[in-house]
Amino acid sequence: DDSSGTYCVGPVQEQLRWNVDQDLAERIACHNRRYAERAGYWRGDDLTFLAEAAGAEELEFFDSVTGKLLFVAPRGRTMAEFLDESLHHGWPSFRDEETNWDYVRVLPDGESVSVDGTHLGHNLPDSKGNRYCINLVSVAGKPKGKGDL
Repeated sequence: DDSSGTYCVGPVQEQLRWNVDQDLAERIACHNRRYAERAGYWRGDDLTFLAEAAGAEELEFFDSVTGKLLFVAPRGRTMAEFLDESLHHGWPSFRDEETNWDYVRVLPDGESVSVDGTHLGHNLPDSKGNRYCINLVSVAGKPKGKGDL
């Protein structure tokens, strides 16, 4: 816990993917441990996430600060199932097999963070197992380079 209220190793990347709000990403990912973007934010009309998802078999989600690969979805289910579950819960919802455990940690209180301190969201298990409700603004980064992943 950093008494400065800043948890990230640096600022969020410039021009994040899917047209997410830069200021919101900075507040949620780097200066916060409890709060989330509003439910359904990821479906916003001004965002390009759903258009990209509609044409993809899988999507990669990168830390909005470091560009490290955090999640790949869907895995073990279809894109429609991934999007339906996310719609039902209000945030992109990932499962264990979609999580890159080299760079994601779940704290004892259920908070999900990157190994570099970026606040991602929370683990809210259900009857199917662990379900990570993740802020789109926290995983809208661009990959740095193959050596960084």
